[in-house]
Amino acid sequence: MSDDSVQNYGNHRRFLPPWHFFALPILAINFIVEVVVAVREPSLITGWAAVVALALVLVVVFARWMPLRVQDRLISLEETLRLQRLLPGRHSDLEKLTLDQLIGIRFASDAEVGHLVDRILAGEIGTRDEVKRAVQHWRSDHHRA
Repeated sequence: MSDDSVQNYGNHRRFLPPWHFFALPILAINFIVEVVVAVREPSLITGWAAVVALALVLVVVFARWMPLRVQDRLISLEETLRLQRLLPGRHSDLEKLTLDQLIGIRFASDAEVGHLVDRILAGEIGTRDEVKRAVQHWRSDHHRA
C-alpha cells in the first residue's frame, strides 16, 4: 500500500502475501501430510518428520507474532505520549486505557481523540475493534509491521 493511499477501517489490515498465502499455508499442509504419514507408517523417522514440521510452523508463526508484540508496545508508548500532549491534565484517565484501546485510538485524528477517550471511559466502546469503528477521521498508518 502506498503512503498516499487513503486508509480506513475497511482497508487498514495488512496482509503479507508471501507469509499469509504461501509460507504459512505450505508449512501447515506439510505438517498435516507428515502427521498422516507418521500415522500410516509409524516409525522414528516419520514421527521425527512430523515434529520437525510442527517446529517449522511454530517458527513461522512466532516470526510474525513477536514483531507484532513489539509494535504494540511501541504504539502504546507513542499513543500515551500523544494523548498526554493532546489531553493535558488527564493523566489518571489515560492510565485507565488498555493496550487494545490505545492501539485502536492511534487511527483517530487529533481532533477526535478527546471524545473517543471520553466514550471509552464511559464504557460506550471498549474493544480495539469498537474503538477503530468509532473513528470518524482516520489517521493512516502505513509503517506498521
